[in-house]
Amino acid sequence: MDFKDTVPIYMQIAQYICDCILRGDYAAEERVPSVREYAADVEVNVNTVVRSYDYLQQQQILYNKRGLGYFVAPDARERIVEMRKAKFYEEELPAFFRQLKSLDIPMSEVLERYGKDK
Repeated sequence: MDFKDTVPIYMQIAQYICDCILRGDYAAEERVPSVREYAADVEVNVNTVVRSYDYLQQQQILYNKRGLGYFVAPDARERIVEMRKAKFYEEELPAFFRQLKSLDIPMSEVLERYGKDK
């Protein structure tokens, strides 16, 4: 992984695992790599991965089967989509609308361009 300085590493790992779930790399009820395996793969401290897995467990995206490891929650995909939608609506969309207003771009133009990308 190529880590950015602006976001804590444990969050970047959590986001990447969520991306993997959304892509279907990890299916519902599938075991994810152990903390030690994952730490070795991404070359970080084991405690950093523990923090990532704990965060994902708090968000009910992963769950721990004692002695077996971490698994993807049955509704993890839906939870991730809802979390990301909420973040988009709260953080990114207001900035987008401010840009539209400051550049005097009408919504009709945005919708027209959006239609071209489909």
